[in-house]
Amino acid sequence: MATGTSIFLIALGAILAFAIDAEVAGVDLTTIGVILMIVGTIGIVVSLAFADRLGSPRASRTVVEDRDVADPAGDRVVETRTTTRERI
Repeated sequence: MATGTSIFLIALGAILAFAIDAEVAGVDLTTIGVILMIVGTIGIVVSLAFADRLGSPRASRTVVEDRDVADPAGDRVVETRTTTRERI
């Protein structure tokens, strides 16, 4: 669950729990609102925990370095490529 979806669930739950006074037969809107707020909070915690472990694209960058080096013993050129992933 994305962070945006979690925030939406928290806001929807707060509206149902605190702002609506309507009564629906067989449904307690306050309870549904509290459940949505809890699910949204759990979603935010899980999203933040996995974003750090999986390496969010915003939190890292890939650096590629190409280098051509002439071989001192002959005419050939040795090409090297180094790829590293850095945390920002």
